[in-house]
Amino acid sequence: LIIFFAYFYTAIQFNPAELAENLKKYGGFIPGIRPGSHTKEYIEKVLNRITLPGAMFLAGLALAPYIIIKFLDLSSNSGGGSLVYTFGGTSLLIMVGVALETLKQIESQLLMRNYE
Repeated sequence: LIIFFAYFYTAIQFNPAELAENLKKYGGFIPGIRPGSHTKEYIEKVLNRITLPGAMFLAGLALAPYIIIKFLDLSSNSGGGSLVYTFGGTSLLIMVGVALETLKQIESQLLMRNYE
């Protein structure tokens, strides 16, 4: 499910046809790739190649707490069953996302403050 949503999000956020058109319009190009439809196809191919490892990493990150608790034998019999729900993979993803976004906001505020 995580892998599906990673591809879905990528499809929504990145439009290879629009990127190729903007590159062509503003005189940019990818070395070795002709502008236009060839650029669009190349961008689609690259997006598909980099989305899969990223999606697999996210899936692994989401499953890591469950695997660790299973590996360390912290099941509900030994009193660690509630730890799975407290420290789930989804909450890890949310915490990392919020932390990164907060750091970006702080950095932009500092840049605005020191701007002359």
